[in-house]
Amino acid sequence: MARKVTYWVTTILLAALSVLAAYGYLSGSPQSVEGFAHVGYPQQLRIILGIAKPLGAIALIVPGMVKLKEWAYAGFTFAWISAFIAHYLAKDGVKAFAPLVFLLILAISYLTRPASRQWQVIVTPIESSQKP
Repeated sequence: MARKVTYWVTTILLAALSVLAAYGYLSGSPQSVEGFAHVGYPQQLRIILGIAKPLGAIALIVPGMVKLKEWAYAGFTFAWISAFIAHYLAKDGVKAFAPLVFLLILAISYLTRPASRQWQVIVTPIESSQKP
């Protein structure tokens, strides 16, 4: 039961944070625009992430679409590793480590997800056409 609660708390938290970030990106909030300029990212990336983040959040929350969930986890991983590197290189100090906190929450969500939300690889034995 604790595993299930941990999964849902971390997953809903990530989805909510992603939707809030997307709102800031797409609304053109001065903080978002300045933040992207500060780390040297083009403003087009702000729009792309503003579209991708809520789609990833939906993929994590909605039942089914297991393969899409895997891509959402991967996308968030790449985005937050890139954000960490960008903020670190911009010499943002402790603030640079915030994306790693999100990455930790993402890892907890990924590792505690129920079997119904995991991609199942079915391995079947290869039948030999040769008879001894």
